[in-house]
Amino acid sequence: MAITQFSPEGRLFQVEYAIEAVRRGTTAICARNDNSVVFAVEKKKSQLQETLGSEKIFKIDNHIGVAIAGLTADARVLIDKGRLQAQIHLLNYDEEITVKELTLEICEILQAYTQNAGVRPFGVSFLIAGINPGDSTGLFLTDPSGALWGYKAFAIGSGANEARTFLEENYDENISDDDLKLLPLKALKEVMGEEDLTEHTCDVAFIMKEDKKFKLLTLEERKELLSKL
Repeated sequence: MAITQFSPEGRLFQVEYAIEAVRRGTTAICARNDNSVVFAVEKKKSQLQETLGSEKIFKIDNHIGVAIAGLTADARVLIDKGRLQAQIHLLNYDEEITVKELTLEICEILQAYTQNAGVRPFGVSFLIAGINPGDSTGLFLTDPSGALWGYKAFAIGSGANEARTFLEENYDENISDDDLKLLPLKALKEVMGEEDLTEHTCDVAFIMKEDKKFKLLTLEERKELLSKL
């Protein structure tokens, strides 16, 4: 059926197919407390592959990052639009964009691609998180329909169900920053298994209250963090 056509049951199959592409993507996890946010993603990589092209965590602005599940090429288009919108907001209002405002801008684009002929929905979901002006934190999930939801911790991708179960059982609203750094990795270990989770098969990024800057961990930093699990 065409993208602009509802089924008799009121479903948009093209959107549902795009959501299925997200379900088949690599696992991405994000958690926050009142001060900081942490991302962890599964990374499938062969010995011959370079790092370029395998990224699943991206910086949108100094204070906002995103973890993705689904089609990476689709994600890059939306991330570029998000980066541009963050800079436009800074120039127009002389203040950084909030996580929710940025998420809404991206969701406007996602939704437009569910109702126009000649296009298809973006086959990607985002976990967008960061530290707002005023020092509060935000974490939002988007899906290909253009909908968004706010969370304290969440997972998307092929291992999402196992990771969400772990997060529901182990997340605490008063979690310390040190424990927060390990929580997404512990959830990822539940999905991948202890032997398969190494510094080469995951990526981790922080936005901590100390400097409020997006930081993607290096190989050595990931190895050190994993040794604490």
